[in-house]
Amino acid sequence: MVLPSMRLDDRIALVTGAGSGIGQAIAVAMAEAGADCVCTELPDRMERLGPVCAAIETAGRRAWALPLQLPHLDSIDALVAGALEAAGRIDVLVNNAGVNIPRPALDLTESDWDQVLDTNLKGLFFLSQRVARTMVAGGGGKIVNIASQNGVVGYYRRAAYCASKAGVVNLTRVLAIEWAPHHILVNAVGPTFVLTPLTQSTFDDPTLRQDLLGRIPLGRVGQPEDIVGAVVFLASPAADLITGHTLLVDGGWTAL
Repeated sequence: MVLPSMRLDDRIALVTGAGSGIGQAIAVAMAEAGADCVCTELPDRMERLGPVCAAIETAGRRAWALPLQLPHLDSIDALVAGALEAAGRIDVLVNNAGVNIPRPALDLTESDWDQVLDTNLKGLFFLSQRVARTMVAGGGGKIVNIASQNGVVGYYRRAAYCASKAGVVNLTRVLAIEWAPHHILVNAVGPTFVLTPLTQSTFDDPTLRQDLLGRIPLGRVGQPEDIVGAVVFLASPAADLITGHTLLVDGGWTAL
């Protein structure tokens, strides 16, 4: 028996929101697994991609930095065109870019709701659609959506976020069954609370931190490096019979 490979040699991966945190870790891990990477960030944050692209090139792979403003279709179309021009194709799409506006449900504004749902769900869908069209033409590919454990369980002050990630979980199933005939596999990874520069303020609140740790049987929150193994696995040949699945990387939270 031959152990299926988790290598991504010579594949082209597109990773959104790669300028920091989980996205940065995923992009570098993809390179270490053998993939060249197209990395995206918001137009006014492109400087964040400098160290990421440098790390990818240090791993011996090619890197490209392109702007993306979700959910704007003109930005999505420009990104896909730019990625195809630079790299020639897209074999793996990692939909990592997202936003959260923690606010009590009674105080949530229409603007808050629209920003979270538009970025996390609408933008993810239309980028997946555009990339999938190129994958159909190319004979297939892999899409990995970064959902959340909060796509399957609720948590305080996250009505819009939980709704958006629950949408990602079920959208992953729909796209998987529709695109399976085209050999496009669509899966998701659902992290628990992960310590990144953007979430540091959450963990600075001792009461909140204690509540979170009390809900995670392994007794610690996640680090970006905890998430990348699941993403690389789902993007690799080792997961060639897995589609429509959400792999929860949650320290046991949802097992309670």
